[in-house]
Amino acid sequence: MEITIEMIKELREKTGCGIMDCRNALQSANGDMDAAIEELREKGLQKAEKRANREASEGRLEVYIHSEGRLVVLVEVNSETDFVSKSDMFKELTHEIALQIAAAAPKFVSEADVPAEVIEAEKAAVTERVREEGKPEAIIPKIVDGFMKKYMDENVLLNQKYIRDESKTIADLINDRVASLGERIVIRRFVRWSLGETTPTPTEEEAE
Repeated sequence: MEITIEMIKELREKTGCGIMDCRNALQSANGDMDAAIEELREKGLQKAEKRANREASEGRLEVYIHSEGRLVVLVEVNSETDFVSKSDMFKELTHEIALQIAAAAPKFVSEADVPAEVIEAEKAAVTERVREEGKPEAIIPKIVDGFMKKYMDENVLLNQKYIRDESKTIADLINDRVASLGERIVIRRFVRWSLGETTPTPTEEEAE
């Protein structure tokens, strides 16, 4: 199949990848746009994986102010290089993450960031509740597991469904950008202030 300039341009706009990479992916996929996107994504993730031990110390502090100053989000997102952190794609990503935090109010960056005592307290509370409801003892562990998955999906930023596309999580969104940019991307920490609330403790956790 002939690969046209229009096809290359469309793929480049969708992925942010270079012209030659887009041409090669389309040729490999015989013009199938979805297959070419997936090939570029896989190659980008593999490239980033090889750089997994490199320090991500560049990046941006993104500030989002909503409702005339009644809600403020500050998030630090890191990349490996200053070149990537200044790119439009990276800037867009940090803005989208800030919007997500404002809308979905996560408490933690990743599951590894959830304190053990919080997990135990949540498990104990749901176990007590389902016992009071008279659930059979044999099925309580399965109910608790289901509750904890829901708890993580609702309260962990990387697990949350992306507010603009619920077929993706925030981890998926980041991986898409990692695939395009070829560098590690780390959500370092965030804080969300809402007028009248007590000041929250900023979160800090590396996530790829």
